[in-house]
Amino acid sequence: MARIPVGLVGITGYTGMELARILVNHPDFELIKATSRTEAGKRLVEFYPFVQNTRLENVVLCLPEAKELAGCELVFLAVPHGAAMDMAAELLAAGLKVVDLSADFRLRDPSVYAAWYGQAHRHPHLIAEAAYGLPERYEQDIKAARLVANPGCYPTSVFLGLWPALAEGLIDPSSVVADSKSGASGAGRGASVASLFSEVHDSFRPYNLAKHRHTPEMEQELSAVAGCPMTITFSPHLVPLQRGILSTLYAKLKNPMEQQDVQAIYEKHYQGRPWVRVLPAGKLPETRHVRGSMYADLGVVVDSRTGRLIVASAIDNMCRGASGQAVACANLMSGLPVDAGLNLAPLMP
Repeated sequence: MARIPVGLVGITGYTGMELARILVNHPDFELIKATSRTEAGKRLVEFYPFVQNTRLENVVLCLPEAKELAGCELVFLAVPHGAAMDMAAELLAAGLKVVDLSADFRLRDPSVYAAWYGQAHRHPHLIAEAAYGLPERYEQDIKAARLVANPGCYPTSVFLGLWPALAEGLIDPSSVVADSKSGASGAGRGASVASLFSEVHDSFRPYNLAKHRHTPEMEQELSAVAGCPMTITFSPHLVPLQRGILSTLYAKLKNPMEQQDVQAIYEKHYQGRPWVRVLPAGKLPETRHVRGSMYADLGVVVDSRTGRLIVASAIDNMCRGASGQAVACANLMSGLPVDAGLNLAPLMP
C-alpha cells in the first residue's frame, strides 16, 4: 500500500529532529518534503546523519512555503510560535492538513494568547477549529480535524497526572500545585548562555516562576475537566538532563481517602490507554524509564497526614511531550491506528 506523503517545516530544532527519527521507520508516512529557508537545496542527511541508508536519505530541503509543499497530504510545523500561525493558514488554504507543534492554536481565547505570548493572533478564526492534540482525551476531535494544536510538554505531564482526580471530583480544584522538572532540551536548540553545558551541568534551578507560558494551557484543559475555572501554581525547574520531565502534583483531597481507593480510580481511568502506565502502589516514576517513548508513568500517593493527593508524572518531553504526540495525532487525522510507528521502547542508558 502506498505511504501517505507528509512534510516537515523546521528541521533545525529538536522537535524537527525527533520527528525525523520517528518518521524514518513509520510504516505509513513517507516524508517527502522538509524545509529550511537558509539551507534549501541541501540534503536532509547533511543535518540528520541518522537518516543515512534510510528512505529519507535523499530528501532535499526546500523553502518553507506552501507551494513548495505541494504533494503532501499533511504537514508538521516544527517552528516557533508566531511563525506557525501564518504557515498553518497558508497550508490549510492549499488543502493540506496540519499538526502544529507550536503554541499558536492551543489557547481557545485569542486575548489570553496575546497576553501570554506578547502578540495578537493573526488568524483567530482558525483557533475554534483546531483540535487539542491529546489522544487519550480528544481522539474523536483529532480524527475529524484538519488542524491540530499539539500540546505543550509540561501540560501533557500535568494534565495526565490530574485528569482522573478532577474527573472523579476527588480534589479541591483551587488547591493544585504543579512542581515540574525538565531536561535542557525543553528550552529548544537555539544558542543561549542559560543552556550551555557549563551552566546546566551539576546545577538545578527554577525559572519563569509565576509566568511560564504553559500555565494558561494547563488551566484551560484542567478547567474543562473540573467544570469550573481553575488557577494553579506552576513551578518549572531546569535539571541537568538532556530529555525528560518529572512533574510532582499536589492537591487537597475533598474527603479522606485510602491509598487503594485512589489507586483503583486511576487504574480504571487509564484502562485501555496503554501509553499511560499507572505504577503499582509504592512505586514512583523515573524519567529514564520513559526516555524516547510515548509512555507517561504515574505514581499515586495519598498523604493521609496532610489530606493531600500527590501524583508524580514522568514523560519524555521530546517524544510524548512533542514529536511523538504529533505523530499520534497525524495517525488519527489520516485514519491510521493511533500507535502506528510509535511502539517505541524507552531509550535506556
